[in-house]
Amino acid sequence: MTDHLARLNPEQREAVETLDGPLLVLAGAGTGKTRVLTTRFAHILLTGRAFPSQVLAVTFTNKAAREMRERVASLLGRPAEGLWLGTFHALGARILRRHAEQAGLTASFNILDSDDQLRLLKQVMEAARLDTKRWAPPALMAILQRWKDRGLTPARLTAAEVTDFANGRAPELYAAYQDRLRTLNAADFGDLLLHTTEILRARPDILAEYQRRFRFILVDEYQDTNLVQYLWLRLLAQAHRNICCVGDDDQSIYSWRGAEVENILRFEHDFPGARIVRLERNYRSTAPILAAAAALIAHNEGRLGKTLRPGGNDLTGEKPAVLALWDSDEEARMVGERIEGLRGAGESLAETAVLVRAGFQTRAFEERLITLGVPYRVVGGLRFYERAEIRDAIAYMRVLHQPADDLAFERIVNLPRRGIGEQALRAMHQIARDRAVPLSAAALVLAAEGGVRGRARTALDGLLQGFQRWRERLGTAGHVETVAAMLDESGYTAMWREDKSPEAPGRLENLRELVRALADFDTLPGFLDHVSLVMENEENGGADRVSLMTLHAAKGLEFDTVFLPGWEEGVFPNQRALDENGAKGLEEERRLAYVGITRARRRVIISHAANRRIYANWQASIPSRFLDELPEEQILRSGSAALARDRLVSAPAAFPGAFPVLARRTRVVEVWEQPARPPREEAIAVGTRVFHQKFGYGIVTAASDGKLDITFDKAGSKRVLDRFVEPA
Repeated sequence: MTDHLARLNPEQREAVETLDGPLLVLAGAGTGKTRVLTTRFAHILLTGRAFPSQVLAVTFTNKAAREMRERVASLLGRPAEGLWLGTFHALGARILRRHAEQAGLTASFNILDSDDQLRLLKQVMEAARLDTKRWAPPALMAILQRWKDRGLTPARLTAAEVTDFANGRAPELYAAYQDRLRTLNAADFGDLLLHTTEILRARPDILAEYQRRFRFILVDEYQDTNLVQYLWLRLLAQAHRNICCVGDDDQSIYSWRGAEVENILRFEHDFPGARIVRLERNYRSTAPILAAAAALIAHNEGRLGKTLRPGGNDLTGEKPAVLALWDSDEEARMVGERIEGLRGAGESLAETAVLVRAGFQTRAFEERLITLGVPYRVVGGLRFYERAEIRDAIAYMRVLHQPADDLAFERIVNLPRRGIGEQALRAMHQIARDRAVPLSAAALVLAAEGGVRGRARTALDGLLQGFQRWRERLGTAGHVETVAAMLDESGYTAMWREDKSPEAPGRLENLRELVRALADFDTLPGFLDHVSLVMENEENGGADRVSLMTLHAAKGLEFDTVFLPGWEEGVFPNQRALDENGAKGLEEERRLAYVGITRARRRVIISHAANRRIYANWQASIPSRFLDELPEEQILRSGSAALARDRLVSAPAAFPGAFPVLARRTRVVEVWEQPARPPREEAIAVGTRVFHQKFGYGIVTAASDGKLDITFDKAGSKRVLDRFVEPA
């Protein structure tokens, strides 16, 4: 029984064996949190403390859920059946289907994807006579999603929540949108937990049932939970309090999508008597990398505190390199040549990553890698289920499964073209509203009463009769054969076969792959739920390619070599994050830097440029404040400080160390650039009121090494060089 504990270090074992009461496992980067979580799960089952169905295990991604399921089965030596293991959305959908009537739905409700959500919201806005060009549906959707992430139904909204969107009509539109969803027997992603939480709040008997069922709760990536996820977990854990949350407050980087770092920071307050176990032995990175990351993140005040240290015996390794460069083009050239050097030394390209703060930064690196003939991938491309032909085919399946799915029916009623124009669609919607019937039933009435004529009527009749025939066939031939026949007989695959564009063959292959994927599921509803909940990138893992991605996309990954370009004020930390969230935004930016450094196993190369091309313009830059927070004894700085400041000197300069000589090109001062100025002889003191040509008047709040933090009257907080301001 103790074999599964033998590979754990003392802190990991403590986290696994502490079963009674609330437990927070602070798991730093590379400290083996997945091993702890899965071993704890297996330990609960092996010691007989609970049956598999009595453990609720929550992850943030389907990949993490699969990995946990496989590891638990491996530790048990048998498949783990009956598990409540999955993402928040998947588990929320599972509970909601059992109690759908409590939310005004039926158990067969559809889960709308983002595209259908926007289409439905646009319909609601148009019905309210709102100009959707002035008030964009995506902006309203972001507001509604934020309310749902915070557990706010239309009835729970207060005056403090109301924004000026559509002159304060957002709550009214929210209520209409929710009513429309119930009419369609549908839910969006936010509803899966919102409805479930409301049911648990309103029905103590249902809550008590799940509290009895789940004797242990395990939560992964707790620092990424939003408020409604937090409320859902607290409700379920109130009775037994056997909740174990694993997370890292230093890696909370998703506030822009609703994550609340405060959830993990207040764990001890929420669960009095909670035990905290810190996993600080890092088995990924070298000692210098860990020292640099620890020194950087120590500048954050909103953290529980831990210090990573090497888990192995080898305390050596390359120190992180900080490189000052002339401009972003030279930065790309340095990265490309360094990658070529690594490849020449026999290192795998797949173990190399370039991590940027913003998407626009990848362009220079892509162009350079193409020039050098270095294969690469930009992580985060269009996913399989997001492709247009796949979304169309899934819309056909949704109508097949749920005739009342108006959004799906509207998408495919004229695809391929059947002569059903806007006028016919408006007539269908009018009949559907007047008679309170689904759009497909309204189409039947429209055809029968002569609302459409000629070829359009024949085509519409054929489609409606086809769905009736395919539903009958579904019960006898099975869902795979039926869907294949439906796509053929509806004319959809013929549309792409007749298409002469270069993309058409690939689209047909995608459709064939979609039908093949159906065979992995027992039922069509099961497959549709899977599509709604699983939107994963499918990458060719065997290809040896450099990875280019944003720092947000890199979380959870690791590489031998990591390049971190663009460490300049305004780029990283991101100026918009600072303007919108102030000190809180700065701390999240610092956590993002910490995540970037800790992705590396062996080497980190950080770079900053004196000039950066942002979209069409060159902009002068100053080094990121994060560079000043790195420990001098643990990093190697290369390049000339003067080079990073003086943009007009044209003499060539060399960078010492392992990097090649990079010649500095003559620069022409463009109209958008300010001329270089000499260093200021007298320092400007904190508290001085100053004037800047671009940002206006402001007060100096901090000063260090020629750099000033200034709160400007109109431009907000910014960091600038002291030579560009004058005492007011």
